Amino acid sequence: MSDDTTLHGEEAVLADYLGHFRRTFERICQGLDADQLARRSVPPSSMSLLGLLRHLAAVEYSWWRRVMGRDLTLPKMWGKDENRDADFDGAIADDAVVAEAWEAWRAEVAHAEEFRATHPMDFLGQHDDGPIEMREVVVHLIEEYARHCGHADLLRETIDGQTGR
Repeated sequence: MSDDTTLHGEEAVLADYLGHFRRTFERICQGLDADQLARRSVPPSSMSLLGLLRHLAAVEYSWWRRVMGRDLTLPKMWGKDENRDADFDGAIADDAVVAEAWEAWRAEVAHAEEFRATHPMDFLGQHDDGPIEMREVVVHLIEEYARHCGHADLLRETIDGQTGR
Protein backbone atom coordinates (compact mmCIF):
# COMPACT_ATOMS: atom_id res chain seq x y z
CA MET A 1 0.00 0.00 0.00
CA SER A 2 2.92 2.30 0.65
CA ASP A 3 3.90 4.08 -2.57
CA ASP A 4 7.33 5.39 -1.71
CA THR A 5 9.09 2.56 0.11
CA THR A 6 9.51 -1.16 -0.10
CA LEU A 7 8.13 -2.83 2.99
CA HIS A 8 10.10 -5.62 4.60
CA GLY A 9 8.62 -8.22 6.90
CA GLU A 10 5.21 -9.25 8.09
CA GLU A 11 4.83 -6.58 10.75
CA ALA A 12 5.63 -3.68 8.40
CA VAL A 13 3.28 -4.97 5.71
CA LEU A 14 0.38 -5.56 8.10
CA ALA A 15 0.86 -2.17 9.79
CA ASP A 16 0.95 -0.43 6.41
CA TYR A 17 -2.26 -2.08 5.19
CA LEU A 18 -4.11 -1.34 8.43
CA GLY A 19 -2.91 2.27 8.37
CA HIS A 20 -3.99 2.62 4.74
CA PHE A 21 -7.55 1.52 5.45
CA ARG A 22 -7.81 3.68 8.58
CA ARG A 23 -6.70 6.72 6.55
CA THR A 24 -9.07 5.78 3.71
CA PHE A 25 -12.05 5.63 6.05
CA GLU A 26 -11.14 8.99 7.57
CA ARG A 27 -10.75 10.55 4.10
CA ILE A 28 -14.15 9.25 2.98
CA CYS A 29 -15.80 11.06 5.92
CA GLN A 30 -13.95 14.36 5.50
CA GLY A 31 -15.90 17.53 4.85
CA LEU A 32 -19.30 16.23 5.95
CA ASP A 33 -21.51 17.81 8.60
CA ALA A 34 -23.41 16.00 11.35
CA ASP A 35 -26.57 15.60 9.24
CA GLN A 36 -24.63 14.07 6.37
CA LEU A 37 -22.59 11.76 8.59
CA ALA A 38 -25.73 10.53 10.37
CA ARG A 39 -27.73 9.96 7.16
CA ARG A 40 -28.97 6.37 7.07
CA SER A 41 -28.38 4.17 4.06
CA VAL A 42 -31.31 2.08 2.84
CA PRO A 43 -34.20 1.20 5.15
CA PRO A 44 -34.42 -0.85 7.26
CA SER A 45 -30.64 -0.57 7.71
CA SER A 46 -29.39 1.79 10.39
CA MET A 47 -25.98 2.10 8.71
CA SER A 48 -24.50 5.58 8.36
CA LEU A 49 -21.00 6.99 8.16
CA LEU A 50 -21.31 8.17 11.76
CA GLY A 51 -22.51 4.72 12.78
CA LEU A 52 -19.53 3.15 11.02
CA LEU A 53 -17.19 5.60 12.77
CA ARG A 54 -18.67 4.68 16.15
CA HIS A 55 -18.55 0.99 15.22
CA LEU A 56 -14.87 1.17 14.23
CA ALA A 57 -14.02 3.00 17.46
CA ALA A 58 -15.77 0.22 19.38
CA VAL A 59 -13.98 -2.46 17.35
CA GLU A 60 -10.57 -0.88 18.05
CA TYR A 61 -11.45 -0.56 21.74
CA SER A 62 -12.66 -4.13 22.03
CA TRP A 63 -9.73 -5.77 20.24
CA TRP A 64 -6.93 -3.68 21.74
CA ARG A 65 -8.12 -2.87 25.25
CA ARG A 66 -10.31 -5.87 26.05
CA VAL A 67 -8.77 -8.73 24.05
CA MET A 68 -5.11 -7.81 23.61
CA GLY A 69 -5.08 -5.98 26.96
CA ARG A 70 -6.50 -9.19 28.44
CA ASP A 71 -9.33 -7.45 30.28
CA LEU A 72 -12.62 -8.87 29.05
CA THR A 73 -14.30 -7.33 32.11
CA LEU A 74 -14.12 -3.85 30.54
CA PRO A 75 -17.58 -2.72 29.44
CA LYS A 76 -18.20 -2.52 25.72
CA MET A 77 -18.20 0.94 24.14
CA TRP A 78 -21.46 2.85 23.47
CA GLY A 79 -23.47 0.58 25.78
CA LYS A 80 -23.16 -2.42 23.47
CA ASP A 81 -23.50 -4.72 26.49
CA GLU A 82 -27.16 -3.70 26.65
CA ASN A 83 -27.82 -2.95 22.96
CA ARG A 84 -25.92 -4.83 20.25
CA ASP A 85 -26.54 -2.04 17.71
CA ALA A 86 -25.80 0.89 20.05
CA ASP A 87 -22.97 2.20 17.87
CA PHE A 88 -25.41 2.63 14.94
CA ASP A 89 -28.54 3.47 16.94
CA GLY A 90 -26.73 6.28 18.78
CA ALA A 91 -25.38 7.82 15.56
CA ILE A 92 -27.61 10.88 15.54
CA ALA A 93 -27.14 14.17 13.71
CA ASP A 94 -25.63 16.12 16.58
CA ASP A 95 -22.30 17.95 16.52
CA ALA A 96 -21.45 16.72 20.04
CA VAL A 97 -22.09 13.08 19.03
CA VAL A 98 -19.88 13.53 15.96
CA ALA A 99 -17.09 15.14 18.01
CA GLU A 100 -17.30 12.37 20.62
CA ALA A 101 -17.12 9.69 17.91
CA TRP A 102 -14.06 11.22 16.22
CA GLU A 103 -12.36 11.71 19.60
CA ALA A 104 -13.05 8.09 20.61
CA TRP A 105 -11.89 6.68 17.26
CA ARG A 106 -8.67 8.70 17.26
CA ALA A 107 -7.92 7.77 20.89
CA GLU A 108 -8.49 4.08 20.22
CA VAL A 109 -6.35 4.11 17.05
CA ALA A 110 -3.55 5.87 18.97
CA HIS A 111 -3.81 3.30 21.78
CA ALA A 112 -3.76 0.46 19.24
CA GLU A 113 -0.67 1.83 17.51
CA GLU A 114 1.15 2.23 20.80
CA PHE A 115 0.21 -1.30 21.86
CA ARG A 116 1.21 -2.80 18.51
CA ALA A 117 4.55 -0.99 18.55
CA THR A 118 5.44 -2.31 22.00
CA HIS A 119 4.41 -5.96 21.62
CA PRO A 120 5.54 -8.72 19.25
CA MET A 121 3.18 -10.13 16.59
CA ASP A 122 2.98 -13.44 18.44
CA PHE A 123 1.82 -11.72 21.66
CA LEU A 124 -1.24 -13.55 22.99
CA GLY A 125 -4.38 -11.73 23.93
CA GLN A 126 -7.39 -13.35 25.55
CA HIS A 127 -10.56 -13.71 23.47
CA ASP A 128 -13.82 -15.26 24.69
CA ASP A 129 -12.84 -18.35 22.67
CA GLY A 130 -9.32 -18.54 24.10
CA PRO A 131 -5.86 -17.10 23.34
CA ILE A 132 -5.38 -15.15 20.11
CA GLU A 133 -2.18 -13.85 18.51
CA MET A 134 -1.82 -10.16 17.74
CA ARG A 135 -1.14 -10.93 14.07
CA GLU A 136 -4.62 -12.48 13.80
CA VAL A 137 -6.17 -9.37 15.35
CA VAL A 138 -4.32 -7.11 12.90
CA VAL A 139 -5.42 -9.22 9.91
CA HIS A 140 -8.99 -9.18 11.21
CA LEU A 141 -8.89 -5.39 11.53
CA ILE A 142 -7.57 -5.04 7.97
CA GLU A 143 -10.55 -7.10 6.79
CA GLU A 144 -12.95 -5.10 8.98
CA TYR A 145 -11.73 -1.75 7.69
CA ALA A 146 -11.58 -2.89 4.05
CA ARG A 147 -15.19 -4.09 4.20
CA HIS A 148 -16.40 -0.93 5.93
CA CYS A 149 -14.44 1.34 3.57
CA GLY A 150 -16.52 -0.21 0.78
CA HIS A 151 -19.70 0.55 2.71
CA ALA A 152 -18.45 4.06 3.47
CA ASP A 153 -17.62 4.76 -0.16
CA LEU A 154 -21.16 3.85 -1.21
CA LEU A 155 -22.67 5.91 1.62
CA ARG A 156 -20.55 8.91 0.66
CA GLU A 157 -21.65 8.59 -2.97
CA THR A 158 -25.33 8.81 -1.92
CA ILE A 159 -24.60 12.00 0.02
CA ASP A 160 -22.73 14.10 -2.53
CA GLY A 161 -21.69 11.89 -5.43
CA GLN A 162 -18.04 11.68 -4.42
CA THR A 163 -16.43 8.29 -5.06
CA GLY A 164 -13.01 6.74 -5.31
CA ARG A 165 -11.59 8.58 -2.34
